[in-house]
Amino acid sequence: MIKKSLGDIAVMCGGQLQNNEDSGLSVQGVVTDSRQITLGCLFVPLVGERFDGHHFAADCLGAGASACLWESSKGTPPGPAVLVEDTLAALQNLAKAYREESGVKVVGITGSNGKTTTKDLVFALLSKRYKVHKTQGNYNNHIGLPLTLLAMPEDTEIAVLEMGMSGRGEIELLSKLGEPETAIITNIGESHLLQLGSREEIARAKLEILAGMKLGGLLVYNGDEPLIAGVLAEPDMPKPELLQTMTFGLTPYNDLYPTGIMFLDDRTVFTPSGDQADPVELPLLGEHNVSNALAAIAIARHYGVSEAFIREGLGEAELTGMRIEMVIGESGITVLNDAYNASPTSMKAAIGVLGTMKGYRRKIAVLGDMLELGPDEEAYHYEVGSSLTPDKADLLFTYGPLSGHIARGAQKHLTPGSIHAYTDKSELIGKLIEHLHPQDVVLVKASRGMRLEEVVEAVKFSKLDQP
Repeated sequence: MIKKSLGDIAVMCGGQLQNNEDSGLSVQGVVTDSRQITLGCLFVPLVGERFDGHHFAADCLGAGASACLWESSKGTPPGPAVLVEDTLAALQNLAKAYREESGVKVVGITGSNGKTTTKDLVFALLSKRYKVHKTQGNYNNHIGLPLTLLAMPEDTEIAVLEMGMSGRGEIELLSKLGEPETAIITNIGESHLLQLGSREEIARAKLEILAGMKLGGLLVYNGDEPLIAGVLAEPDMPKPELLQTMTFGLTPYNDLYPTGIMFLDDRTVFTPSGDQADPVELPLLGEHNVSNALAAIAIARHYGVSEAFIREGLGEAELTGMRIEMVIGESGITVLNDAYNASPTSMKAAIGVLGTMKGYRRKIAVLGDMLELGPDEEAYHYEVGSSLTPDKADLLFTYGPLSGHIARGAQKHLTPGSIHAYTDKSELIGKLIEHLHPQDVVLVKASRGMRLEEVVEAVKFSKLDQP
């Protein structure tokens, strides 16, 4: 993490010391949450519509913070402080200056789905050869990314930064803070259609990752998504000079693709293209995760990680939870927990995973509403339902008003008696458990706001004693 004198902090963030006698104060780490104060840290009081961190600065200094940033318009600070015009901008300036000083190489990752999984895989592969730091949790926005950089150990060689967004201009800001020399775009899905209006506009927003990219940088993108190449070719699309590109995907038209895939109970085995490539085991399920792994392999090869280390890294990868996490219930039932988020693309991918599951009595899909899809949300839900076929799911349970359209679409291929739609979660859980057998496999998938992890927990601890 950053370790500097308060005088250095002032210079790096573009502020002024409240008292020059505080210049030599030692600062170690940066905190924006008053509940997470550590001894010697710099407290950065952020200001929002309903909160003002300046109100907590005195308590933070009393709890062990060395100093704080302080907006000049807020009066006199309660202790050692660097005066700035805007604490958020100062936080971002500080992070950028720390990154520039460190000389760290940056891998930027964005996309509609798969960002976090791809980040975890890139970290796992690069860590076999380098000292690597990565985005933790969901720290992928205009506050989280600066905090990620400022938490970076001083000897970090490569930083893997996830870049999220909800609208135009956000990834551009993050890219200019991180200045990646390599970048990944995992895919273009339907998330943020409500804000952006079209998948083409989503593609333009994702390609903002080029805005801060280094001269001669490498863009690795999903070649199975024609929108990326189409938008990349637009004459007014800003790009760094000497930009290199590489495509990955499931089809052989890409620079990197799988020459064979085999699905096992709890993992996927595939062979990436390449003269020296051998089969690799991925502790994840589904073709979409093969695609995520290929993006990570492309980056690893770019940085000279050997094929042997790539195989080891994939096998050892530690992945963020609630992304098709396999849970074994007390009764022995298998639950595929993918309740973290959902879009039509990721929903269909999860259904595809369910379809590959072998050796189970029945395959059961529990699907909830996908949020923020804009005016065509009903049609997107219907489309997901119509993708369900008897080889992918024996039973369907839906939760939420929009998911009623999933149930309606499922009638194209599933029998009416196998489809169950609910708007009351407790009722759904009760009826679902009545239908379950210990030898079933259950997929649970919805947008985070639907809180379907409650269904996962109910199934996990249910006593299923059916013969």
